[in-house]
Amino acid sequence: MIIANTVGGLGNQMFQYACARALALELGFPFKVTMDMFGQYASHRCPELDRVFSLKMEVAQPKELRRMIGALRTPPAVRRVLGSKTFAFLRGSRFIVEPHFRFWDGLLDRARAGGYLQGYWQSERYFSKHMATIRSDFTFAQPLTGRNSELVRAIRERVAVSVHVRRGDYVSNPKIRSVHGVCSPEYYFRAMERLRQAVPEARFFVFSDDPKWVTETLVPHCRDLVLVEHNRGDNSFNDMRLMSVCRHHIIANSSFSWWGAWLNPNPDKIVIAPSQWFVNGTDTRDLLPQSWECL
Repeated sequence: MIIANTVGGLGNQMFQYACARALALELGFPFKVTMDMFGQYASHRCPELDRVFSLKMEVAQPKELRRMIGALRTPPAVRRVLGSKTFAFLRGSRFIVEPHFRFWDGLLDRARAGGYLQGYWQSERYFSKHMATIRSDFTFAQPLTGRNSELVRAIRERVAVSVHVRRGDYVSNPKIRSVHGVCSPEYYFRAMERLRQAVPEARFFVFSDDPKWVTETLVPHCRDLVLVEHNRGDNSFNDMRLMSVCRHHIIANSSFSWWGAWLNPNPDKIVIAPSQWFVNGTDTRDLLPQSWECL
């Protein structure tokens, strides 16, 4: 059995699911998830995968997790501590923690006897052999209604470019900002100009958790944009869904817009991403698919 620990925002949960799901398919093992570690972090994140997508996801029972990693390692608080390199010697062979942010080519061999996966696993390379299954699993569950259904029609009638501006806790939380940083206005200006050169008829649909910043910073330089700001709280996932319908993408340093671009099946899409994803020196060489561009 392969068991995936899920935690963080929707984009992070999708990476964790995709990596473990593909690994289970590759090894011919059953696949389950745990969702009991959200309370271990000072955020308001919650499990979203089975609410947002039409996927059949089984939650590992406590006894299954105990059999996999041992009873003493099963409590969520203990598992969080064991994620630290300091306590790696206490994990056991089937408690598998992501050793670094870049792609780990040793995962398949490590998991041949089954395992519990803890980490972020943010690379398409973990599920590249099973992309069709992952795309199918990440089919949105509910039909679009109201303003969102109107926007889908508008997006499909134009050569739409999604622009994601992620600020929120990247700005307000000093600890998070010291890791992630924020994309500069110049990044968005250069990315939009790159798209205009490639696609003169491009129309920009901007998705942001900081519409005031967009209005004050981007609108004066780009009046041919539509600001999408109504999807909030439990409905925020609809921004990802609308992004995925766009023809091309300008993403932020955010797993949320990474997936918004990836879920677009158009083989000719242009995806522009920031060259600096983190400001703390994290090695992101395997984060972006090879066809995506960096600015």
